[in-house]
Amino acid sequence: MRMSMGRMGRQLLGLAVAGLTLATGGVAFAELGQPAPWEWTLQQSGSPVMDNIVWFHNFLFVLITLITLFVLALLVVVVIKFNARANPVPSRTTHHTLIEVVWTLVPVLILVGIAVPSFRLLFLELDVPKADLTVKATGKQWYWSYAYPDNGKFEFDSLMAQDKQPRLLGVDNEMVVPVNKVIRVQTTGADVIHAFALPAFGVKIDAIPGRLNETWFKATKTGMYYGQCSELCGKDHAFMPIAIRVVDDQEFASWVETAKKKFASGGTSTYASAAGPTQ
Repeated sequence: MRMSMGRMGRQLLGLAVAGLTLATGGVAFAELGQPAPWEWTLQQSGSPVMDNIVWFHNFLFVLITLITLFVLALLVVVVIKFNARANPVPSRTTHHTLIEVVWTLVPVLILVGIAVPSFRLLFLELDVPKADLTVKATGKQWYWSYAYPDNGKFEFDSLMAQDKQPRLLGVDNEMVVPVNKVIRVQTTGADVIHAFALPAFGVKIDAIPGRLNETWFKATKTGMYYGQCSELCGKDHAFMPIAIRVVDDQEFASWVETAKKKFASGGTSTYASAAGPTQ
């Protein structure tokens, strides 16, 4: 039995080491802007908002860990020091002013310490700064349409491409934006409620029929960034990816000129622009 337990322990240790190796390996080879195999952390940040989300997440993780260890230590002390054998005559103390003040005041201070950075983060996410570019994203069953009211008011559809990688995230026409610019994203739904979500930018906002919501991001690195609709919107909800290509200013200007010709439309829809008020 002893040998069996020892063998089982070695097997469990081997599985733990293998799992840790795969997890760390998956994170080590993670690409910017997309999920990675065995990923157990947040995606690598690509915007100032996501930087703050990552910091707040790590802050809460440390705080929760300390609280958990403290409670565990108290439980261990109680079990060891106040069992019937070690303490045959229990204390009859029913009130202790200092302890009651401490266990009331400390949780309040902890909650205040969490609330302050939480409200700052919410304000950063919801307060849209002066935009350099506005893009309108319309959720449809089951693809996205993007309009660029500041650049000729052209519009195009973005559907999942079966022959592109990463799997279930590649699209035929990506949203293209310039790097280090404030991008205001306006969302709405054409049929049912969708949700525009991009983890690397810390963006997630509903696209609701008959309503115009807006959020923003500022990509700090060029490259491809992927997200998905995050609201259950029908049978093909899992096949409604979001792909954003972040490029430099010169490449963006060149893409705009090409897109004006490629996606030319005679529509008369009115959109908000970065320079004007929301329509």
